[in-house]
Amino acid sequence: MRTRRTFTREFKRETACLVLDQGFSVKEVCEQFDLQDGSDYCAS
Repeated sequence: MRTRRTFTREFKRETACLVLDQGFSVKEVCEQFDLQDGSDYCAS
């Protein structure tokens, strides 16, 4: 079982920009940053 990680607002902003502004898929960003696709962070 993994330890729950926390993310800064800046990290969330930067990863959201990858999806919204640069055209990456949520799945690609999650894979790049080792985030689980089903996590609350990736789903939002």
